[in-house]
Amino acid sequence: MWGALLMCQAAVKNLGGLLALRVLSGAFEAIADPAFMLITSMYYTRAEQPSRISAWYAFNGIGVAGGGLIGYGIGQIKSSLPSWRYEFIIVGAFCAAWGICLFICLPNSPRTIWGFSHDEKLIMIARMRRNQTGVEQNRINWKQIKEAYLDYKTWLFTLLGFVSNIPNGGISNFSTLVIKGLNFDTLHTALLGIPQGVLVVIWIGLGALANKFMPNNCRTLVCALFMLPTIAGALGFLLAPNDAYVGRLICFYLTGSYQASFVISLSLITSNTGGQSKKMIVSGMIWFGACIGNIAGPFFYKANQAPSYHLGIGSLLVANCIELALFFVFRYAFIWENKKKEKLRAEMEERGELIAGELNATAFVDMTDKENPNFVYVY
Repeated sequence: MWGALLMCQAAVKNLGGLLALRVLSGAFEAIADPAFMLITSMYYTRAEQPSRISAWYAFNGIGVAGGGLIGYGIGQIKSSLPSWRYEFIIVGAFCAAWGICLFICLPNSPRTIWGFSHDEKLIMIARMRRNQTGVEQNRINWKQIKEAYLDYKTWLFTLLGFVSNIPNGGISNFSTLVIKGLNFDTLHTALLGIPQGVLVVIWIGLGALANKFMPNNCRTLVCALFMLPTIAGALGFLLAPNDAYVGRLICFYLTGSYQASFVISLSLITSNTGGQSKKMIVSGMIWFGACIGNIAGPFFYKANQAPSYHLGIGSLLVANCIELALFFVFRYAFIWENKKKEKLRAEMEERGELIAGELNATAFVDMTDKENPNFVYVY
């Protein structure tokens, strides 16, 4: 539907029609990332989830790298139609075609995946036992939804989505203007956008590797680590002389490292939220915050501040510092929650209500992370 609505935007005749289609396309697009998170959590263990989320999220960087060139190429089409209409048609058609492929090929759960025997499907499900995050459910559990909205961690994730996407909202919309403001023409601006996208892919890959090879429960530390180049880049861009074009361009490229932090933080949701309905809400709420951040971000880039955009880069710096602090809040919140769980398990074992180390009883029950005594938060 998103692709179809993109193609429809090529036919608009007035601002009202364009706004209506943009709102509708945004609504359908908003489903994608939370759905990808849910799918990832169904097929991969908690240890595997950061690298898998990194794999599909890295294509945002590929889109940034290729988007400028695609736009420039489409701009060379000589026709009675404006070039921007062709961009909507071509990109929309590709998205719609890919959506049809996913609808046909992507299974709903490990139980319905094709190409595997019954025993192999059981093995796929059994390996998820240690996740303790439940299995796919086809009904809405209103109790879990209530718990999701009353859980302080849900709102911390919403805040994280907001502050981490204030920079994204500005950079994604104004990166070409910022680069062009460094005295580059349109073609070179498009070309210089390629390294920005490539670096996003590299940052995300490095984040996944760092998380894999560091000791257990270092995800929040990895997130914090990859915030440092972004903060350094923003400071450098703000403080460097206006004529230091190469230096400021390098600083601007450094600001992309926050993408690695955000990707790893998504795995904190998939790994630390139990119960299908609750997971749906929490996964959606971080993207709700992300949408608000993307809306707010461009307002910090004032036309009269071009080409330096001090307020815009300053907002990036402040948001990144808040995001850095949030990762430590999450870390100590999960440590505190685990201590409470340890105490609860000890009490239940004393009463004979729980057998130590027995995970099967709760592994595939649709219980939330709060309800499940065997649930252990990763951080």
